[in-house]
Amino acid sequence: MDALPPLDEVLARAYVVSVPLVTRFRGVEHREAVLLDGPIAWSEFAPFVEYDDAEASTWLAAALSFGWEQSSVPRLRASIPVNATLPAVPLERVASTLARFGECRTVKVKVAERGETLADDLARVSEVRRLLGPEGRIRLDANGAWNLDEAEHAIRALEQFDLEYVEQPCARVDELAELRRRIHRLGVPIAADESVRKAADPLAVARAGAADLLVIKAAPLGGIDRALAIVAEAGLPAVVSSALDTSIGLAMGAELAARLPQLDHDCGLGTAALLADDVTADPLRPVDGAIAVRPVAADADALRRLVADPARAAWWRERLTRCHALLSA
Repeated sequence: MDALPPLDEVLARAYVVSVPLVTRFRGVEHREAVLLDGPIAWSEFAPFVEYDDAEASTWLAAALSFGWEQSSVPRLRASIPVNATLPAVPLERVASTLARFGECRTVKVKVAERGETLADDLARVSEVRRLLGPEGRIRLDANGAWNLDEAEHAIRALEQFDLEYVEQPCARVDELAELRRRIHRLGVPIAADESVRKAADPLAVARAGAADLLVIKAAPLGGIDRALAIVAEAGLPAVVSSALDTSIGLAMGAELAARLPQLDHDCGLGTAALLADDVTADPLRPVDGAIAVRPVAADADALRRLVADPARAAWWRERLTRCHALLSA
């Protein structure tokens, strides 16, 4: 954006919330976020707590851009097809977890979770295939947890379930490039997520020929227009995903997906189904496998109900202040 809104204005419009999850995800049971009542739209600042200020400031840039100015790129679609997301839940909870997403034709299964084995992943993916039937789409997300040999072994074991793609099987770009070479004959595409959103150079993965498609998120990439520019320069298909956002954060993701020139994959924007509560009276949950592209405003009752405790609220406001200073500099 051309000019940052003053810090005092941003803090005056900030509400810190703690939203309970249906199931433990990324090691947490509550999703904390700062909601900003911007003059253009409500927006969300919610980098994960372990991220340093330099990384988190990019998320703030996205939140301020979305809340204080409109994208210059027009919408191309009014609804976004979405996938269901399955955390590493016990086998007996697979069906009930997926049921929260309604009629989604695609499921992203989290694999390589800490404390889990390949046998656990095989059992969970097999159950998803049974529930989806032969026509459903299954994609996997390892969050970079496998090394090169582990990734090759796991994909060879799991490809029997007709995988749409595997997201970030290894952490490093060079590993992704070598893995893509090794499994070429299997026909399982590789998607890059962390190698784009957490990289100093988000285009390195495309230049290295290390991925078949990009998984992009609006907040970690600095906002809608910057994410669109990265996709355009990379020249690869893209799927838009979320970071366990509230419905306000998901609305920004939907606006990004609505502006992509090409959208061939269901997007990971149905994750409001994993929240036990939400910040709006009209959550952005999947209906018939899609979410609408629409504004989402925080609900006054929800802001009272989900308010973070004073210590956590102070922590987030101090973090926002530091990130605003980095952006100003």
